[in-house]
Amino acid sequence: MRQNKNAFLDKLIKRNYNNELEKILDEKNLDETAKNALLGILYKIEMAYNDYITVKNNVETKEEYIDNLFDIIQNNCKSIKIVKMNEEENIIPESQTYVIDKEKKEIISYPIERGILYAIAKIGNKEKIIKEDYYVIDRTLSELINIGNDINFVEPLRDFNGYSWTTIPKEIEGIDHNLIYQNLRILVGYSFLDKWVKDNEYIMDYFEAFKNKLESKYKKANQEEFVDILLKISVLLYVINDEEKEDELINQKEKLEKKLNEVSDKEKFIENITQQKNKINKKIRKINDIIADKTLLEQEYYERNEKLPLEKKIFSMKVLKRILEDEANQYIDELVKLNDLMNPENCIEYEEELKNKYKYLEILNSGKYEQELTNLKLELQKMFLKMLKEDILKTESKQEIGDIIYNYRYYLLTQYDENIQVKDVTELQDLINEISKLIIYKAIKLKKIEKVSNDGITNYEILRNIFYVRIINLDDAFLKLTKENDKYFVQIFDENNIEEKAEVNKPKGFTIKLNKKRTIMLH
Repeated sequence: MRQNKNAFLDKLIKRNYNNELEKILDEKNLDETAKNALLGILYKIEMAYNDYITVKNNVETKEEYIDNLFDIIQNNCKSIKIVKMNEEENIIPESQTYVIDKEKKEIISYPIERGILYAIAKIGNKEKIIKEDYYVIDRTLSELINIGNDINFVEPLRDFNGYSWTTIPKEIEGIDHNLIYQNLRILVGYSFLDKWVKDNEYIMDYFEAFKNKLESKYKKANQEEFVDILLKISVLLYVINDEEKEDELINQKEKLEKKLNEVSDKEKFIENITQQKNKINKKIRKINDIIADKTLLEQEYYERNEKLPLEKKIFSMKVLKRILEDEANQYIDELVKLNDLMNPENCIEYEEELKNKYKYLEILNSGKYEQELTNLKLELQKMFLKMLKEDILKTESKQEIGDIIYNYRYYLLTQYDENIQVKDVTELQDLINEISKLIIYKAIKLKKIEKVSNDGITNYEILRNIFYVRIINLDDAFLKLTKENDKYFVQIFDENNIEEKAEVNKPKGFTIKLNKKRTIMLH
């Protein structure tokens, strides 16, 4: 990420992001349409970002966000072309709004700002953010987090316009990916995820660090259950609506099943290993015979070169001899592994390794991917709320509970599927009520919120509405209780917006007068 040369001066002198972007674009092969689109995107992000950071609370600063955007444009975007549907050069598939070519660093997009920004985020991604040591999930979880991160990157432009916060479900590129990414962001923080997706060294095992972070905050059992569900979801999202990826994983699943069947019959397993060893020993003997016999070596030299293209031909007998020795050593390594497997303890360990690899592919057995995903997504949200409860119970300061209020409100208003937000999921209502009550209780205790009633039920029924309003800054919000035709209503509003009023039961022990506004959050 680009670094400010003088952080102190940067605070005194407002950066001209527009000029910085223009300088970057002048070095690119872009037409005026693309330049104007990018400058328009930057302008809207600048206008909206303060509201975005207020609502989500736990995100990167505007400077960090824009530096990241500039880095991607400068280093990963050689060409950005804006096309219309009826143009002859339009190569965008019917179901998409853009195409990217990472190798050529090219983006072709319709003149839709949200789509252009998403394409920029996507072209800046590394394909894998998890080490290959993690079988299958190095692809599936990498994809889930990358897509979630891309959607998160577009959000300041997509949902904020400088005066309101509005989410349109059809504009979210992947509702499930986004929901799960926001789960992770709230649990481990944006900073951890940001370092994870941008790490280029692979020195640190971020997946292991992720599990350790969850375990230290939420206990081992919770971490293991949460991660287990998360990984199964990642496999399902990887294959849904992608036949090529589905075939790829099913093929791997079938190979693992075959190996598991083989190792389960120990007698037959040892017999198969013995046969493999005999075949390898024959290959080693043949190589040794060729190396020891000049005539056989020459024959091998000509036979191999006849099959090789010019750029890969072997140019001397000495080189061929070295190649043969390397091949023999590889076969010897295979023999060592097979010998190890004949040890009963190693055989059991090998079987466990196969089972661990298989358990995340086993989710594909039913073939009912959408139903499996629906069930697991719900279970993950239950686990998320259970872990969030741990955070609330540990909260000890007004600042901490204030952060939780913003995070929780954002979570409840996150899209759960195409039709409803998290707050409306029937199966989560008991947990949502429990968590909401706990947050309100803790906020009153820590003097972040002033109670509105001496009756606990009334207090909760009225104050829980702060979790359902899209007022940008809750710290500037007011509450008012009104009465109309013997019915009572609560309104939560700020100086710019009046949210829809919500009906409440007849309040008991209410501590302020009807129709009188009062602040909600204490400073």
